Amino acid sequence: MKARSLLANPSLAAIMGLLSGMGVSLSLSSAAHAPSVLAQANLASGVMPQAGSVAQATLASVESLSLSAADQQVFQQVMPGAIAQRQSGRSLGQILQTLAEQFLGAPYVAGLLDQSTSEKLVLSLQDFDCVLFVESILGLAKTAMAADPTPQTFAQQVQNLRYRHGEVNGYCSRLHYFSDWIVDNQRKGLVMDLSAQLGSIPLNKTLNFMSSHRQSYPQLMASDRDYQCIVETESKLNQETLYYIPTEQIAGIYSQLQPGDIVAIATAVPGLDVTHTGLVYPMPDGNIGLIHAAPNRGVIIAGDLQSYVSRVEEAIGIMVARPLDN
Repeated sequence: MKARSLLANPSLAAIMGLLSGMGVSLSLSSAAHAPSVLAQANLASGVMPQAGSVAQATLASVESLSLSAADQQVFQQVMPGAIAQRQSGRSLGQILQTLAEQFLGAPYVAGLLDQSTSEKLVLSLQDFDCVLFVESILGLAKTAMAADPTPQTFAQQVQNLRYRHGEVNGYCSRLHYFSDWIVDNQRKGLVMDLSAQLGSIPLNKTLNFMSSHRQSYPQLMASDRDYQCIVETESKLNQETLYYIPTEQIAGIYSQLQPGDIVAIATAVPGLDVTHTGLVYPMPDGNIGLIHAAPNRGVIIAGDLQSYVSRVEEAIGIMVARPLDN
């Protein structure tokens, strides 16, 4: 699989190898698009993006966070338009869609969150994996709606989405399983899990991919404490009833989906919940597509959501969560 497994956070290189051995991969599609705001910002500033160029901050230093020059340029380009959309009464979903479009063509880079030996908040507006893309676009939209729409607010918004209770407290505080990401962010009032309302069925599987593949996670091999914390996290998550919409039923829920809804692709891979994620993207022809950061392709649009999911090996359907405007 060339999508980020567990969607956000474990060692991607290791999991790619494991899932590749299982024969899991993604089938990707693309759409024509105009130059992204990322490309325009780099041209305007003379700054060329570097793979893995990110800003990092611990919880204690979020307020003094400084984005890289290129990230700062991107932030300054996208934020005025997002604020103007908010002021004109556009919905959060509409703002999310417009923001996401501006990053079409941005590169996919794996493993950005795992470059440091200690857990830190990682931000990037140049390079993305699939979850980093979702978190960044949602963080930008929430920042545009805030009283103080600054890079520091953006950092806090992303941190709140990515970490349990919004706090950076070691490797295990990161929401590694995307179903856990949805559960925790629903508790925080940031999203609403729609899966159970959309003709879904229970996932009915034990989630233990990380603990059963400890050797693939350097952080877990280096720390018995982190390993035990992940075991406990999995145990708690397995007490939740998780739902997904089977692949063949996805087209039947198109009318209930809105721009910016978060889509997570559920998988049959043992111990794993989700293998990829993106945002609902209504197409000009009335169809429902997916805008997402795709391995080897960068940020692209898949023109039909059900068709796309049906080409993802081991995919069994989708989970859906709606960002909330609060």
